[in-house]
Amino acid sequence: MGEKWRQRLPQIRRQVRRERLLLLLLTLVGLIALVSGVAWVPVVLAWALLVIVVLLRKPDDATAPVPVVVEEDVLNYDPLPPIAATLGAYDTPGFVLANDASVLFQNRAAEVAFGSLPFGSHLTARIRSPGILDMVRDAITSDEPDQLEHSERLPSERVFIARIAPIPVVEPEGMSISADRRKLYLLSFRDISELRRLDRMRSDFVANASHELRTPLASLRGFIETLQGPAKGDPAAQERFLSIMLEQATRMSRLVDDLMSLSRLELKSHIAPDQRIDLKPVLSHVRDALLPLSDDLGVEIRMHLPQEPVEVLGDRDELVQVFENLIENACKYGQDGKVVDVHLKGGGDEPAEVIVTDRGPGIPSEHVPRLTERFYRVSVADSRSKKGTGLGLAIVKHILTRHRARLIVRSQVGEGSEFTVRF
Repeated sequence: MGEKWRQRLPQIRRQVRRERLLLLLLTLVGLIALVSGVAWVPVVLAWALLVIVVLLRKPDDATAPVPVVVEEDVLNYDPLPPIAATLGAYDTPGFVLANDASVLFQNRAAEVAFGSLPFGSHLTARIRSPGILDMVRDAITSDEPDQLEHSERLPSERVFIARIAPIPVVEPEGMSISADRRKLYLLSFRDISELRRLDRMRSDFVANASHELRTPLASLRGFIETLQGPAKGDPAAQERFLSIMLEQATRMSRLVDDLMSLSRLELKSHIAPDQRIDLKPVLSHVRDALLPLSDDLGVEIRMHLPQEPVEVLGDRDELVQVFENLIENACKYGQDGKVVDVHLKGGGDEPAEVIVTDRGPGIPSEHVPRLTERFYRVSVADSRSKKGTGLGLAIVKHILTRHRARLIVRSQVGEGSEFTVRF
């Protein structure tokens, strides 16, 4: 019985604070009655009865704190549900752990990333990394946050920043928290796989660009030194070397131009163009611009265009660059077939397609998936002999990504290649 009244004391104190003015008024009235000569026994009984009524009275204001607290809630307040509700809204994998590293909650992102764990299971049932388990154990022991970088190899390579930190648990007034809920910890995983991939791409890009520029620069330096030395008085050698130097300088200029194009495209890759462009005049313009090259190579460019316009949302200059790259490549690398066919299809309710087909030697299947990578070449010697920079198809891919279009490559060795741009 004494324990029951001890538990109700916080409620009684709150009610006294809330009704202190009324209680003071009742006490004052009782004192006045006593001073006036009224018998003290009925005055005290009446005063006590009124005080009890006041203390048990429910507040009129709906916004006032509810004075009645269920005894079970007072003893067993659980801080886990609000923490779980908040963590459940996050798209970052997260676990709520008890002080023995058992899993009290995991959000949907954690289930997708690591699989589902039954309530109360130990963390080792799903995560076997010694580094993470050591970090969790040390954090629980020291009650300090910690983090490390964690890699997953299967089913695919992923990199996470794993972090554990204690969750501040505040005991509400008049309530107590069980011992197993006083210490909770949040183990979260931030996926940085894409950042790592971009870092590798950036490093590879810088290395490849440096290599591509180093070769013509070394060639220029060698010829300049030769012209200043042994060939200083040889007009024939000077003319030959200057011609080669001009070719190397032109190659570097093309490479720098392509690098600048890629940089510009990356800056606005998230902005889709909104102009309506008719592809028929675009393709006709590209054919006219490439006629001198095709004549030199002995290749005929055949256009297969419909009668009606075929419009897409796009940027005219960028689309010209796309089709110049594709048709120029078809002329250079498929010149043995002597013919390049360009088909324009679609329009109206059908998706627009531009198909560039050559009858050259074709591309081995293992190279096809990597054709749009920067500086990737099926044959380095063949590409450089045709004055390629290794960036043409990478530029095509970036432009088409901005246009929400796809590049589809089909090729068989000995049967030529087909490049399809589908909007």
